[in-house]
Parts: sequence; C-alpha cells; structure tokens
Amino acid sequence: PHSRNYCVTVQFAFQENEIKLLTAEIERLKNFGCLGVSPSLEGLRDENAKLKYRLNFLQKSLQEERSKSTKSMVNINSCLQEIFGAAIQAAYPDLENPPLVVTPSQQPKFGDYQCNSAMGISQILLKTKEQKVIPREIAEKIAKNIPANECIEKVEIAGPGFINVHLRKDFVSKQLSSLLIKGVQPPAIGKRKKVVVDFSSPNIAKEMHVGHLRSTIIGESMCRLFEFAGYDVLRLNHLGDWGTQFGMLIAHLQDKFPDYLTVSPPIGDLQAFYKESKRRFDTEEEFKKRAYQCVVLLQSKNPDFIKAWELICDVSRREFQKIYNCLDVTIIERGESFYQEMMKDIVKEFEDKGFVQVDDGRKVVFVPGFPVPLTIMKSDGGYTYDTSDLAALKHRLYEEKGDILIYVVDSGQSVHFQTVFAAGQMIGWYDPKVTRVAHAAFGVVLGEDKKKFKTRSGDTVRLIDLLEEGLKRAMDKLKDKERDKVVLTPEELKAAQTSVAFGCIKYADLSHNRLNDYVFSFDKMLDDRGNTAAYLLYAFTRIRAIARLANIDEQMLRKAAREEVLVLDHEKEWKLGKCILRFPEILQKILEDLLLHTLCDYLYELATTFTEFYDSCYCVEKDRQTGQIVKVNMWRLLLCEATATVMAKGFDILGIKPVQRM
Repeated sequence: PHSRNYCVTVQFAFQENEIKLLTAEIERLKNFGCLGVSPSLEGLRDENAKLKYRLNFLQKSLQEERSKSTKSMVNINSCLQEIFGAAIQAAYPDLENPPLVVTPSQQPKFGDYQCNSAMGISQILLKTKEQKVIPREIAEKIAKNIPANECIEKVEIAGPGFINVHLRKDFVSKQLSSLLIKGVQPPAIGKRKKVVVDFSSPNIAKEMHVGHLRSTIIGESMCRLFEFAGYDVLRLNHLGDWGTQFGMLIAHLQDKFPDYLTVSPPIGDLQAFYKESKRRFDTEEEFKKRAYQCVVLLQSKNPDFIKAWELICDVSRREFQKIYNCLDVTIIERGESFYQEMMKDIVKEFEDKGFVQVDDGRKVVFVPGFPVPLTIMKSDGGYTYDTSDLAALKHRLYEEKGDILIYVVDSGQSVHFQTVFAAGQMIGWYDPKVTRVAHAAFGVVLGEDKKKFKTRSGDTVRLIDLLEEGLKRAMDKLKDKERDKVVLTPEELKAAQTSVAFGCIKYADLSHNRLNDYVFSFDKMLDDRGNTAAYLLYAFTRIRAIARLANIDEQMLRKAAREEVLVLDHEKEWKLGKCILRFPEILQKILEDLLLHTLCDYLYELATTFTEFYDSCYCVEKDRQTGQIVKVNMWRLLLCEATATVMAKGFDILGIKPVQRM
C-alpha cells in the first residue's frame, strides 16, 4: 500500500476478486484430477497447495482488514492515493516508485481532490526512457485505469494534466453517519508501536520559567495524539536532578537547617535558596571547598547526603506539579540521576569499539560529519550531559524497546542531539530505517518587543506567574462581556475562566509552527476573533447549544444518526461535510511531521466553514412572529453534531478543555 491508511474499499475489491479467481482455479485443478493420487502430477499438487495457501492467507487478511476498518475513520486522501496508485501501476507497470501526489482542491470548480502525478511521471519517462509524453496524455491514461471504487463520482482532466476528482455524495454521507454512530476513531496505524516522548525537563532547585512552557505544551499534545492513534506512549521528564550544583545546595542546606535529617526544612522559596547558595559559592572560598566535598559524598551515595538531595528534589517536585496540574500534564519523572549507574558501561562500550580518543585528559568521541566531539568523561573522571544523553538513548532503545523516540527540546540543542543520535547509529544501537529517533525542536518565546521574553526588571518570567496572569486576564475578559451577571453561574464562570486562560496559552503556542519563534501576547491570545482558542471555544459552545435550544437531546441525536440520511445538496453542507472528514488525514500528517499547528489551522478552518454553513442553512426554523419552532432539519443538526464531535477530539489532543456554557 502507498500509505499506512490505505483504502480498505479498494483493497477489499482486489482481494475479493483474487479469492474468486483462486477458488475457480482450485476447482479446475480438482476437475483435472490433481488432488494427489498420481506421482506424475506432483507439480500440479504443489500448484494446488500454493493456491490454497494463498486463498487462506487472503481470506484471513481480508477478515483482519474488515475488522480494522470498522474501528478506524476512513482517510479519504489515503483512499484516493491507493486508487490512483493502482491506476498508475496499471497504466505504467514498468515504472518503479512513480510519484503519487493527491491533495484537497483549493477551489470547488476543481473538484474535491486533485491527483497531480502526471507531470512527475512525464519527467521520469523523459529521463529514464527518453520518451517525450505530454502530462495531459499521461493523466488521461491514468484516468482510464482507475479501478472500481465507492468514493469517486467522476474525474476530469484540467490544464496541463491535473486530474480533478469529484467525490460521491452518498460515500461522504455514509462516512459522516459512521462518525456520528461510532464517534471519532483514530486513523489505522498498522502494528502497535512504542513511542517514548522526552519533554518538559526542568532543573531541580530552579523554578520552571517561560522557556519550559513550549516543551511542556508541545510534548503533552504529541503524547495525546500518539495515544489517540493507538500507540503505546511513555511520557518522560528528563529532570536535571544530578550534578555539581547539588554540592553547593547541600552545603547551604546544612548551614541553614542543621537538623534537616530529623526536621523537614521549611524551604519556601527554592529559587531564592538557590541564589543564596550560588552567591556563597562564588564569594566564599571555604564554602566552595565544602561544596565540592558534598558532591563527592553525594556521588558515593552517603545516606545523609542522599537524604539532603531527596529533600531538595521533593521541594522542586511539588512546585513543578502545581504547573503540571494547571496545564493538565501527565508525565513520569526519569531524571539524569536515573542513568548514573549506566554511564560507566557507556564509556567502556565506546572504548571497546575503538571510538574514544583522549584529549587533554578528557575522553571524547568524534562522530563523522560533526566538528565538535562528544565528551563522555571529563579529565577529573566525571560524566557529562553527553554521557547521560547517550545512556538515556540506549536505555530507551534497549530497555524500553522504543520504536519511536521523540525529544521535545529547544532548537539550540539541535547540533547536540544530532551528534548524540549519530553516535548511537555509529555504535550500532539502532537503524534509522527501522527505528525513528527525532528531535522535535522549537523556537523561543519572544516578548511584544520581539526580544526574548523577560520581566520589566530583565529577569526570566516565572511560569507560575504567567499562568496566574492568564487566569486574571481571562476573568477580566469574561466580566467585560458581563458573563458574570446573568449568563453564567459562579461555578460555570470559574470553569470558563480556567478553560479560556489555559486553553489560550496552549493554543497560542501550538498554533504557531514550532520551528519558529513566537511572540507571547495575552491581548492577541484572548481575542475572540481570528485563529485563537477564545474564538474556537466560543464557536464550540455555540454549536453545542443549537440542538439544546431546539430541545433535541443526545438520545434523539443518536437515534437520528442511525436513521437519517445526511443530505448534502446545499454547497455549504457539502463543503462542511468534506471538511469534517479531512480530520484523519490531518492527524496522519502530524504523526509524520510532528507539526501540531496543522491541527490548529484545521480546527479554525472547520469553525469558519461551519459558520458559513450555519449562516446559509437553517438548522432550526422558527415563526418570525412568535419565535416558536416550526421545523427542525435533523440532518443539519447532525452536521452540527459531527462538527462539534471532531472539534472536541481536536481540543482533547491539544490539551484544551471546552465548556458547555461560555
């Protein structure tokens, strides 16, 4: 198949046809008398066995695919790729890996989708076979070889060789009904794989700041997407919980809270505690010596020093958890300390394979194509970030048995991770053709002055302060619109406040291409016009309210979904129906490129397409004089429900919690 989500309909047609042919051939061989009586007919018996084996395989495969297809939403783009892949194969059987380009059409006059493969095939024929064939002729030949299917109404050749595809309305209607009955189902992914996502990763004894915002939000959303798609996801928080800085922190703890072993020290402000210890480390020579001694005792696992280290880590964990609770983030802690015992073996493995060079007492590894080596052991015998990242990489590959590893870390670490990954390949830990190891890099958060986001005093913005400011501004916005006076109860107002505040902060990040820097602006993210969470959340509550105001409950909608045919005669109904069904192909694209802004763009497009539909098509018709409901167009209410269902799943993947009333 040309894609993971291949078109089940076409596959069934091919397989069922082959089953019929195989069955007929077996019957022919039976009639010929080759069921195993004469040694002279051994060849025919072998042929018969092969046919039976192929028949059994196909019948089992068909049964499995039918079972899968009932659980997954149809990816129309992948269906069309399968259809056109078969057509190109039939038209040009000698071409190896011909280009297969199928995209949604940008304008209704060009149909619903376009296959733009003819131009690429024309170039290949000219280069490889020295045949000059105009793309339009190629397009016509492809069109003539399109196999029977249930989704294409007609195709038209346009311009130099574009194949415009018009979908069948009954096919789209049937898929929408399936969505309403079964709910939003994930795209088919084939074999269930294990995904390890490394994200957030703050440092112990330092507060989470705005720089941790992107990794935390992007990583959480990626985990949700892979989990929805059916992968086994391990969410890891690679905390900075080990290193020389703990020497000064423990020494300061001993001075400030000498009875810390028996009485839990009341460290209220860990950031201030860190700054005090750092100031002493930089200015007091005696303290500095003691700090180094503390590091040695910590690394030798002295129980008193391990207890001090755990106390400091616990204070940080509690602060981090407040952030994770606000942002609805679930993550497993596995910091640098987890990999300490493995680092000796990592160094030995690189040494045994002849990759280690000694440079001024350091043990370094040069990776081909990268000018800066990895330092896997310092001259004093200590380990580095390079060593711990190599240990983490191996553990995730060998112990966790990850098929896909994703590191959600800022772009400044790109060269470091490329070098670490290349070292892992060089030593033979993984084959990139089999295991996917990716650095999902992201840009920095900028202030409205387009410089790195800072407080007015020039300090880094604390993340907890940012979230609290978001809550305040969201409440101000709701009160400006007088939602607190007559519209919402106090409980509903509180729910709307948190939904808008945290939803807007997340969406402002996720709606930008993660590779780019983005400007943090509360005013823009709380604007209820344009591509913002505020606009989408409000649109969602409006859509959900349509059926409620027409006195149509969930049970009535479920009954209608099973019985009603979704009529898509109006151009805005047709446009909305097709837009809803693009959801699986959007998710498939993100699973491949890890760019979540595509989902945000799609949700905004879906919301604006719905608005066009709602403005043009009456869902509920009322008497103009009395305001009484005179007619409910149930198929249109079902389109509202399908829109809201897809939006709700999109919000869930982005980590946004919509509310019923806003």
